[in-house]
Amino acid sequence: MPQLIVVSLLWAFSFGLVKRYLVGLDSALVATARLGLALVLFLPLLRLRGVTPQLAARLAIIGAVQFGVMYFAYNLSFQHLQAHEVALFTLTTPVFVTLFADAYDRTLRLRSLGAAVLAVVGAAVVVFGAREIEPTLIGLLLLQGSNAAFALGQVMYRRLRHTRPDLRDRDIFALPYAGGFIVVLAALVIRQPAVGLTGSQALTLLYLGGVASGLGFFLWNQGAARVNAGMLAVMNNAKVPLGIAVSLLFFGEHAYPPAVIASLALLVAAAVLAHRD
Repeated sequence: MPQLIVVSLLWAFSFGLVKRYLVGLDSALVATARLGLALVLFLPLLRLRGVTPQLAARLAIIGAVQFGVMYFAYNLSFQHLQAHEVALFTLTTPVFVTLFADAYDRTLRLRSLGAAVLAVVGAAVVVFGAREIEPTLIGLLLLQGSNAAFALGQVMYRRLRHTRPDLRDRDIFALPYAGGFIVVLAALVIRQPAVGLTGSQALTLLYLGGVASGLGFFLWNQGAARVNAGMLAVMNNAKVPLGIAVSLLFFGEHAYPPAVIASLALLVAAAVLAHRD
């Protein structure tokens, strides 16, 4: 749980940073830079003792979905949506988390689904209370694909760690990053965009790749393996009101304070409901 809270704070800055400094860059280039930096950060920690080729492939596939597919679609969506719209429409992620977890278990946990829906309502209040949202259909579809990929990867990693408690996250996490990096690198090769970075863009990528992605995804998946599916679903939306607060304080955007307070209250209620699952 503490890991999920820390990462939510880290990710709250990402929306504004991407929109302000990186939106002019190719989405595959941004995704490749972020995952490449994350891979470089964790590659020295890789330990393959007890890791079979089948397990290594499974971890790489998880990363290809959770990080590769997710990041490419996520970065591309910024070309069609504003930063606060991207933040808003990530709020469907907990619904995907709950549905994928239930699909794996062949069950339907109404309390977890209720917590996810309540979290969605809580996150929606902060933006819908402030202004009307009219996203483009392409941007919306890209972001929903990104949300689904991120949710599926979390559930897959959580299930794998429950079946292999002997593994240490830091020993194996370079493998998911490698899987994600291969996906976005292939997209970069196909698209062949022009490469040119300003100083601000390079610094932003260093933070997003090393801290928000590298450290952030590691702590997030580590925390995801230690909470139930309902709590994981709720925490996927904590970054939304936090992102609004960061945009208000650091990026000069505007938010309606009563909506922010109402959103946080609903998220707390959802967390309590999920914790009782």
